[in-house]
Amino acid sequence: MNENPPEPDPIADEEAEAAAAEAARIGGPPPDEAVDPAQRPLVEGGEGESEGFELAEEELIERASHGDQKHFPDGDAPPAEEPSEATYGEPDQAIPDDE
Repeated sequence: MNENPPEPDPIADEEAEAAAAEAARIGGPPPDEAVDPAQRPLVEGGEGESEGFELAEEELIERASHGDQKHFPDGDAPPAEEPSEATYGEPDQAIPDDE
């Protein structure tokens, strides 16, 4: 049997360190340690505030004040259609009148 351990591979070691660093970033930054563990779910959940409502309200105020200068009605409208040279015929059957 071979008693000598295998030579360390610097490239493999570098790749392993890079993979470990990438895996450590999964899930985002660590939670704030100053928060009491019993209060953490409340803090992370917004403490009862309906965050979607506040975000929608902020966006509505921003659009109404035209603060970003990109949500004017002319800018939100699609471009005008090109005039068509097509000719349209009569339908095969008339649409019955509602009586």
